[in-house]
Amino acid sequence: MPLQCGIVGLPNVGKSTIFNALTKSHSAEAANYPFCTIDPNVGIVEVPDKRFDKLCEVVVPKKSVPASVEFVDIAGLVKGASQGEGLGNKFLSHIRQVEAILHIVRCFDDENITHVSGDLDPRDDVEVIELELILSDLEQVEKRLESMKKKFRSGDAEAKKMVPVLEKVFATLKDSKPATATDLTEDEVEIIKDMALLSLKPVIFIGNLPEDDIATPDDNPYFQKLKEVAAQRNTIALSVSGKIESELTALDSEEEKAFLEDMGLSEPGLNKIIRGAYELLGYIVFFTAGEVEVRAWEVLKNTKAPKAASKIHTDIERGFIRVEVTSYADFEEYGTMKKAQTAGKMRVEGKDYIIVDGDIVFFRFNV
Repeated sequence: MPLQCGIVGLPNVGKSTIFNALTKSHSAEAANYPFCTIDPNVGIVEVPDKRFDKLCEVVVPKKSVPASVEFVDIAGLVKGASQGEGLGNKFLSHIRQVEAILHIVRCFDDENITHVSGDLDPRDDVEVIELELILSDLEQVEKRLESMKKKFRSGDAEAKKMVPVLEKVFATLKDSKPATATDLTEDEVEIIKDMALLSLKPVIFIGNLPEDDIATPDDNPYFQKLKEVAAQRNTIALSVSGKIESELTALDSEEEKAFLEDMGLSEPGLNKIIRGAYELLGYIVFFTAGEVEVRAWEVLKNTKAPKAASKIHTDIERGFIRVEVTSYADFEEYGTMKKAQTAGKMRVEGKDYIIVDGDIVFFRFNV
């Protein structure tokens, strides 16, 4: 299953434009009025990776499967969304199961595109969305806490573990702070994992800039303020131009390259978003490569070989014997897998081996 990211933001910040550019589609309606997105739009995007492209070029497999990211675009949120304002709280439920949130923030002036609150201030815009996520979580935690307290009094083992954690999180949310501000251990986070709290998810801020500012985003005062907001929350702010990204979708690869050079850019801004999501969540990629198939697999950093093998099939993890590993750097240096192996660059590793980004692997197993 691909990495999942939910896209949130106020109305008219460019969410649907950026979603359409990400997914190279027009499934999300983009218009100059609030709530033009009604049902959530879902799109799966290939992760740009030159290593994967090179493997496919050399191996020439019958099938190739790159790593991917799934994006979910929901209706623009407004103040009071958690209590049913705008299109209501139900739209927040659409992103409860995603692993990360991309918060699109408007960083451009345009008198022809209305701002939902009248004045453009990235800090205020961020706080409006954050508060709605907090309030939605507060309602959910309060309901669960009431239910668990009843079970707690009857001696329920699960409730005894969960109630203290819920009380800590409830106090934080009640103070209008996100669940991430709660001092939770890894075990405590795991205890409430099934609640999929929105304000406990990692967030990347995406500043939607005018095309004239995209080559020098730090000159944009709105984006500078957004970067300050991101730093205070221990995350990152990335810059894109929805207008530019939208135009790029209509170009072939050579036209895109020329267009980017003219704009003073080295790559589409959307590549930065995908990489940013991977880095924020701590994902890396390993490869399996053969004439039948070349495939990229995403796993968390510090994943041991048997657990990585389970991404392919649980039987491989269960019957794991060893893994044969060739680093991508060695493959690139020698030109082919066979030449790298002949040069002694293929290593045999056991169950304690930790997968490294770019590893090209072959699992040996027996069930």
